[in-house]
Amino acid sequence: MKNKTLIKSSITVVSSAILMYSKAEQRPNVLLLFADDLGWTDLGCYGSSFYETPHLDQLAKDGMLFTNAYAACPVSSPTRVSLQTGRYPVRTGVTDWIKGRYHQPDKREEIQKIAPVLPPDNVFNMPLEEVTIAEVLKNEGYQTAFIGKWHVAEDSIYFPQYQGYDINIGGCGKGGPGPNGYFVPYNNPYIKDGPEGEYLTDRLGDECVKVLNQFKDKPFFINFCFYQVHTPLIGKPDKVRYYEKKAKMMGLDTVRTHDENPAWKAKQPFQSKSYRERLVQSHAVYAAMVSSMDDNVGKVIAELKRLGLYENTIIIFTADNGGLSTAEGSPTCNYPLRGGKGHLYEGGIREPLIVTWKNKIAGNSVSDCQVTTVDYFPTILELTGVKIPEELTIDGISIKSALTGKHQQRGAMFWHYPHYANQGSRPGGVIRDGDYKLIEFYDTGEKELFNLKEDIGETYNLAKKKPQTVQKLGSKLEKWRNKTGARMPVKNMDYKE
Repeated sequence: MKNKTLIKSSITVVSSAILMYSKAEQRPNVLLLFADDLGWTDLGCYGSSFYETPHLDQLAKDGMLFTNAYAACPVSSPTRVSLQTGRYPVRTGVTDWIKGRYHQPDKREEIQKIAPVLPPDNVFNMPLEEVTIAEVLKNEGYQTAFIGKWHVAEDSIYFPQYQGYDINIGGCGKGGPGPNGYFVPYNNPYIKDGPEGEYLTDRLGDECVKVLNQFKDKPFFINFCFYQVHTPLIGKPDKVRYYEKKAKMMGLDTVRTHDENPAWKAKQPFQSKSYRERLVQSHAVYAAMVSSMDDNVGKVIAELKRLGLYENTIIIFTADNGGLSTAEGSPTCNYPLRGGKGHLYEGGIREPLIVTWKNKIAGNSVSDCQVTTVDYFPTILELTGVKIPEELTIDGISIKSALTGKHQQRGAMFWHYPHYANQGSRPGGVIRDGDYKLIEFYDTGEKELFNLKEDIGETYNLAKKKPQTVQKLGSKLEKWRNKTGARMPVKNMDYKE
C-alpha cells in the first residue's frame, strides 16, 4: 500500500459518460446514511407491515431500491472498514467486530475448551495507511463530516478526524451507545450531553442539520452512521406505547414469535443453547427505534430541501449487517431470509439499499443488480467525477450503469468470516456468483449450495446434486482467499467431540 500523501497527489478529476462538470457547475453533494443491525425487511418499502418508515419509503419512491444488496460482513466493524476503503475486510485484517468476543483473554480460554477450530487474531484499528473515501473527496475540495457510529478502531488516533473527516460528531470506539446511551448521559467523548430526556438519534439528526447549514455553499460528503438499531433496545416511550397497541391490533401478541430450534442450531452444540430465531416482526421497542431513525432521515431530507440542496445531493441509505434475529432478545425477523446478524446465511448479510439523486436516477425504480459494501466507494467517486488513483487497490465496482437503469452484472462477491459470532454462527466463507451461493464452513469443511433465485430462504442444500458447481465455486473462493491473504482458523488440538 502506498502512503496516503502519494496516493492523494495522484487523484485527478475526470469526466464520466453521463456526468460532465463545467467550472461553473457545482459537483453533487453526497449524503451516505448507514444504519446499524438493520434487517433486509425492516422497512415498509421492503415489505414490513409492522414497522413504519414513511420517510425512507418516500426516499425509495424518489430513487432506486435494490433487491440484491449486501453487507461485506455479517458483523459491524469489517463492513464499516469496507465502507470507508472500498476494500474487502480481509485486506485490512479487521475481520471481526472490534474487539470481538473471542479475542478477549477470558473468552479465548473458553473457546479453546469447546470449539473445533480457533479463529485468527483480529486487528483492532483500521490502519492509517488505508485511504478512505473521505480523504479522496477532501483532496478534491469536498467538505467532509462524520456523524454517529465509527467502530473501525479502538484507539483515538484512528478516529474519523484522522481519516479524512473535517468534522467528527460521535465517532469513537464504541460499538453501541452503551447501557443507557440512547438517552443522556451518552458517555461519548465526541457528543456533549444535551438536556435530560434527549434521545441520541434525535440529537445526531439535529447535528446533521447543523452541518448541512455549515456546508451549504460548497460540495460536501457527509457520512451519517446511526447507532440505531443496535442494542440496548431503548425506544422513546410514546413510540413504544404506539407499537404495543399496534401489535395487539394486528393480533401479533397471540402468535408464536420464535423458533426455539432452528436447523442451524444443531450444528453448534458447543455454543449456548439459548439461541432461537424470531418468526415475526412484533417487538414494540425495536419498532420504536426504527421509527426514530426514519424520523431523523426525514428531518435531514427536509433540511436539504429547505436549503435548496436536495436535487444536487446523492443520497445512499444502507446498513452494516443483517437484522438481529437469533440472539440478544432476537428483536426482529428477517423472513423470508434465513438467519440474521452474525450468520453467513442471507439474513446476516443481505441489506436494504436505496439510492436517490433527483432528476438523475429514475424515481420509483427497482434494480436486481448485485452490490456489496465495497462498491459504494467507486460508485461515489464516479458519480462525483473523481478518478480512483491507480496506486489504490479497490475491490469494489461502480454500479453507475445500474443507477442509470441499465442491466449490470457485477460478477462474484465474496465473504470471509473466520470467527464465532455472538449470534450462534460458525466460521466460514461465501461466494455468490450469479444465482448460486456457496457457503464453506471452516470448522468441518462442510459446504452448502443454494440457488437464491429459486430458494431465497436457503432451505434446499444442492451440494450433493450439483458437485460440479460446488467444485467450481469452491475453487473461485479459495483463489480469492489466497489473493487477498485471508487468514484461516486453525485446528484446535485440545478439542474433543
